[in-house]
Amino acid sequence: DTFYETNPGDSIEPQVKTVAWLTYDDHFFYAAFDFSDPDPKGIRAPLGDHDEVPSYTDYGGIIVDTRNDGKTASMFLANPRNIQYDAISSDVSGEDNSPDFYWDSATRITATGWTLEIRVPFSSLRYNSADVQTWGILLYRNRPRDFRYQMFNVKLPRGSSCFICHEQKITGLTGLPSGNHVVVAPYATGRRESFPLDGPGSRLDDRPIDWEAGLDVKWTPNADTAIDATLNPDFSQVESDVAQITANERFALFFPEKRPFFLEGLDLFASPLQAVYTRTITSPRWGVRATGELGDSTYTVLVAEDRGGGSVIVPGRNSSALVPQDFSSRVAIGRGRHDFGSSFVSFLATDREIEGGGHNRVFGPDFQWRPNPYDTVTGQLVLSDSQTPQRPELTPEWNGQDLSSHSAYFAWNHNSRTWDWTLQYIEAGDEFRADLGFVPQVGDRDSLVTLGRSVYVEHGIFRRIRPFFRVRNVDDVDGGLLLRDLVPGIQLEGLWNGYLNVEHRTEKVRAIT
Repeated sequence: DTFYETNPGDSIEPQVKTVAWLTYDDHFFYAAFDFSDPDPKGIRAPLGDHDEVPSYTDYGGIIVDTRNDGKTASMFLANPRNIQYDAISSDVSGEDNSPDFYWDSATRITATGWTLEIRVPFSSLRYNSADVQTWGILLYRNRPRDFRYQMFNVKLPRGSSCFICHEQKITGLTGLPSGNHVVVAPYATGRRESFPLDGPGSRLDDRPIDWEAGLDVKWTPNADTAIDATLNPDFSQVESDVAQITANERFALFFPEKRPFFLEGLDLFASPLQAVYTRTITSPRWGVRATGELGDSTYTVLVAEDRGGGSVIVPGRNSSALVPQDFSSRVAIGRGRHDFGSSFVSFLATDREIEGGGHNRVFGPDFQWRPNPYDTVTGQLVLSDSQTPQRPELTPEWNGQDLSSHSAYFAWNHNSRTWDWTLQYIEAGDEFRADLGFVPQVGDRDSLVTLGRSVYVEHGIFRRIRPFFRVRNVDDVDGGLLLRDLVPGIQLEGLWNGYLNVEHRTEKVRAIT
């Protein structure tokens, strides 16, 4: 029952009371909350889609780090109408709500506030084989009223470069079920079509039945290893992509991955240069993947055969093009990461071998260094070796030529209570290609500098005032200007969960002819 208001207050005693209970049995981990509220009619709880729990509504739940590494945790949140939100939160790669876990929740609005109960099966969690478990956990409540009040069971210092690292430890969980289990999901469909032989009213001609069948299997031999396999997978139940505006866009748009086969250990595919984008594997005929942990090291390896379809991103300096992928290929992706405290080094390799000739291979290291709670230094260098397919009728670039180049990323982010800045540099050679990634622009050098200063006010309409200045300069590899962006501005956060951003933009952009 000890919670702290971390916004707008600075880890102070909350205005409302929250009580939480945690327990478990042979199959489930449970959490229950009693969210007291002096004005239950003011509870904001709209109905919505799964994962649609915006910041201006009431919600709460748990953020649990079953591996106890202080870096990555699973989020299980719900609003008072029992709209669920689940995600992976990583201090390395951020928050990603693409995974959908198996779990249950129940809510009720009462005369004194609202209640929430959560039940998570141990089969949805990953933990080691120790008989006495120690986990990290964050208990969270979001309550927007005159301000957006956020409450946690721990103090969150302002300006910290990490989130999960501030978790509270819970121990004493014993006799948990082993991680060894198998999930098998077969499917079969049949379709027959009939058409009139000689127009309306004539006898129907029955076409042959079109049969489809497939299988998905997940095997977790232990808590540190997950094996996924798929044969002719059925993605018909995957939710639709969120609509995006495509008008006046020079570069390809990014859509999150939603297909279950690709979601295990999704954070391991995240790298600064987005060298892995599993949606480029459009229609897998089969696939096998292993994801695991060995001490302070984690890894994932994926191999699949792609029937093709969809589009390939062909990058350029000023814009990207989408070219039909009407050929099959075999793909392989692997990444290994070794942690040193809150820092890590990693190595990534991808390979697409195209049927009929052609390939794209990308490989290289990356790292993240956290020397103190306020600074994060990130870098990545990857090389690419490509031979385009012999398909000039699809795009002139695909004439069987050999391409090779590099792409590099470096960033220094500082975030303290008062000052924040970002120094970032990205470059990619003209011949760099990442056919299994999302790299829509090449042949450029992109530099970014951002500086901001935050002032916190205990009383008044605005509780945080942040003037800032941002400079971005993008040149092509020959030194020609592609974009220059000068942006002074101010950010204001405060009353009614309000956020106001005022900027003055001065831009110079190379026109496309």
